[in-house]
Amino acid sequence: MPTNVTAEYLAAEEEYRNARTIPEKIRALEKMYATVPKHKGTEKLRLQIKRKLSELRKELEKQRQLQKKGSGGYSFSVKKEGAAQIVLVGLPNVGKSSLMKRLTNVEADVADYAFTTVEPIPGMMHYRDVQIQLVEVPGLVEGASLGKGMGTQLLSVIRNADAVAIVVDLSKDSIKQMNLLLREFERAGIKVNRRRPRVEIKRTSSGGIIINGVENIQGDVGEVMKMLREERIHSAEVTVKEPVTLEEFADALDDSLVWRRGVIIANKGDAAGSRENYERLVRNYGERFRIIPVSARRGVNLDELRETLYDLAGIIRVFTKSPGEDPAYPPIAMKRGSTVLDVAKKVHKEFARNFRYARVWGKSVKFPGQRVGADHVLEDGDVVEIHIR
Repeated sequence: MPTNVTAEYLAAEEEYRNARTIPEKIRALEKMYATVPKHKGTEKLRLQIKRKLSELRKELEKQRQLQKKGSGGYSFSVKKEGAAQIVLVGLPNVGKSSLMKRLTNVEADVADYAFTTVEPIPGMMHYRDVQIQLVEVPGLVEGASLGKGMGTQLLSVIRNADAVAIVVDLSKDSIKQMNLLLREFERAGIKVNRRRPRVEIKRTSSGGIIINGVENIQGDVGEVMKMLREERIHSAEVTVKEPVTLEEFADALDDSLVWRRGVIIANKGDAAGSRENYERLVRNYGERFRIIPVSARRGVNLDELRETLYDLAGIIRVFTKSPGEDPAYPPIAMKRGSTVLDVAKKVHKEFARNFRYARVWGKSVKFPGQRVGADHVLEDGDVVEIHIR
């Protein structure tokens, strides 16, 4: 037992000992983790709690999958279409359906009461010559990650999306809404606007564990070796590319976690008290999130929202052309950071196989028609002319 633990921690520990179900154990462990003093002496304890939480969440998910298969249980699945898929998520009655109608013209039911939407609704937002798929999911409620209100199915849709747009109602307590949603995301293993620690693990057939960058491990290396063994990694080359704590190393190992980009859509900006709630939102979450104030009812600031969602999608438009001809339309949507060779593969596998060089016009080059190689990184709006052997 660590020294100087709080009464809240002791109460949570007792709650854990008395827990009978996995959800009860998860709730108690979350309380323990939140209340354990954070100092060098409790580092291993925090790590143990975090690892146990990860194990219990995986076990809970396995149980649900088995129950679903055995009972033919209902599940949500939204096929990805377009250049990227962004999920609109928030508490009930925050205006997600109104936003969907404004952004995609999809026929969504809109009413001034909770739970109007009962299943995910996809729609296409056409912007800058590309189609981005928006998916509205029914309102999340407290306890969603533990199964309440079809929460696990809804969170599964969010996990599978490319990015998350969190819709907050500015006529109500914006901080309370964000705290609840982020807590449910964390419970479901969804890390929004957090970056996966830069730890690379390459399994090998023999040779044991080799750790490169051991000086970047801020903690007991013995604990790192223990974590690797628990994950059944007995022979591998581990490269730690940046300073990481033991908890961050555990996150890098946890394949149940997903890391998603996100923004906050602050809706109902025309409501009474919205200015104060918006300012509180900026003070508390402005460093972590881009926050776009809008009014879906009045159609205010939707152009900035479309631009923000386009940026959130993490895509670029690439126009292709043949020598002596104008660029083809529509453009090809590519992931940000794509190279000329990636475009060649997208056009036709023969273009990639027989690639010689390309000429590029646009932001990524110093002069129009510049000759570049296969590894040249493109930018939004670039025009590419591929030459093959």
